[in-house]
Amino acid sequence: MKWLNVMLVFLPIAAFLEYTGGNPTLIFISAALAILPLAGIMGQATEQLAVRAGSAVGGLLNATFGNATELIIAFFALQAGKLEVVKASLIGSILGNLLLVMGLAVLVGGLKYKEQRFNIKTAGAISSLLTISLIALSIPTIFDYAARAVAPEAAARLDVNLSDAAAVVLIIMYISYLFFTLRTHSDLLSASDDDDAEEHDGKPWSVALAVGVLAASTVAVAFMSEFLVGTLEAATASLGLTEFFVGLILIPIIGNAAEHAAAVMFALRNKMNLSMTISLGSTVQVALLVAPLLVLAGLIVGQPMNLVVTPLELIAIVAAVLIANSVVRDGETNWLEGVLLLGVYVILAFAVFFYPVA
Repeated sequence: MKWLNVMLVFLPIAAFLEYTGGNPTLIFISAALAILPLAGIMGQATEQLAVRAGSAVGGLLNATFGNATELIIAFFALQAGKLEVVKASLIGSILGNLLLVMGLAVLVGGLKYKEQRFNIKTAGAISSLLTISLIALSIPTIFDYAARAVAPEAAARLDVNLSDAAAVVLIIMYISYLFFTLRTHSDLLSASDDDDAEEHDGKPWSVALAVGVLAASTVAVAFMSEFLVGTLEAATASLGLTEFFVGLILIPIIGNAAEHAAAVMFALRNKMNLSMTISLGSTVQVALLVAPLLVLAGLIVGQPMNLVVTPLELIAIVAAVLIANSVVRDGETNWLEGVLLLGVYVILAFAVFFYPVA
């Protein structure tokens, strides 16, 4: 994905426009385009550290930095008080991973190979976590509707209290998942064909270089995220988009573009174990780690956030998890399943685009 690095030219462009009072829409677009290659560089540096550190620590590094770009963008949106954008980006990331990424990977891989198989035990374990994540994320929304019927004046406070408590439980669940995959059942979830081992082209980086690149790219992403969020309102008005659409569709695509491309490339090389691990594993990470971390971060920055979502978002998550579980249950895929996944995503994208602004 070295071709993405060409877009690093937008990094100085965005900085120049920001500090010279340039057009907010141009700043927004430049920052978004600059984040795309930076996310890829962060992923590459993390992979290099993972190779050096060994499987256990490497798995932890990948888990920690897998959604770092999106977490940084969401944190700045949270700090700016754009709570609905933050929640939309979390839901959008789950939808993007399950429908867009998996759909593209299954489609392009299926066009090259009649059928592609993957480790059904790995996919089954992660799909179970997806179902649990769906239940955990649905409870605050259902609770909100019930609470507003009984005690409407206290509902907002109770929503935050429940979300804070749920966030702690979700993080504990994620830590348990890491322990399960890295220690007690690492043989089960790492089982794959020999040719499914990830290839690392070129000369390995030194630890110092990998750490330096990771730190520099993280700082750059932080600046670009601040520019992106700071111009969000003006840019969306200028482009004729809603913040809901940007949060649910655009931000997840921007933050995870490099990871999405990797999943598709692995599918083209008939490495569906790795492709499925990226799309499903990233979804679990968003639900069990990124979302609760942002809820707890809201307490620190003085922006209490709950996990209550709109009915459309709730239905979208239910649909995405159901169809994803349907696709992975037999351990093989074909191009038609990719079309179905992408079709659901496109319909949801249109629904979000036409969603009325209050």
